[in-house]
Amino acid sequence: MTQNTDMRPAKNARRKKTDADKKRWNPDIVVFACNWCSYAGADTAGVSRVQHEPHFRMIRVMCSGRIQPAFVLHAFEKGADGVLVSGCHIGDCHYIFGNERALEQFEITKNVARLLGIEEGRLRLEWISAAEGARFAKVIDEFTAEVRKLGPSPFRARHPGAVRAKDTGAVGEEKATA
Repeated sequence: MTQNTDMRPAKNARRKKTDADKKRWNPDIVVFACNWCSYAGADTAGVSRVQHEPHFRMIRVMCSGRIQPAFVLHAFEKGADGVLVSGCHIGDCHYIFGNERALEQFEITKNVARLLGIEEGRLRLEWISAAEGARFAKVIDEFTAEVRKLGPSPFRARHPGAVRAKDTGAVGEEKATA
């Protein structure tokens, strides 16, 4: 009996896309993440190779308290199907009370979004620490599934195409040079 010791994957070992996969709609999600915790949590998920939905654009901000309603609404205006705001856990903010301000700003943003007819499930606030890579992946997967159920954003028809990070109004984004 011979044993195959070749560790290379067999040809065509990757699962081929089915017609159902090709027809499945993938939402464009914008994630505003605190530099110190949530962004690091996303990095932990990546370094740990935790599988999660890849349909999001991450915008790193120094503090979740910096996210103004205009940033979130601009992301929707540019065609985002969902927006996730993520920061340090309450009491763990590197700027003392930034996440408490984020909570206040998020409530204002939710109210304005409701007035504009944006479904509640398209907007979410989460606290994720640097050590919670698996939690970050779980939140992204849950949020993507929720937005997928809602379908494309009503604003997408006005602005077709993918959402680019530089279009969301975040301060500090570098312009790509050719």
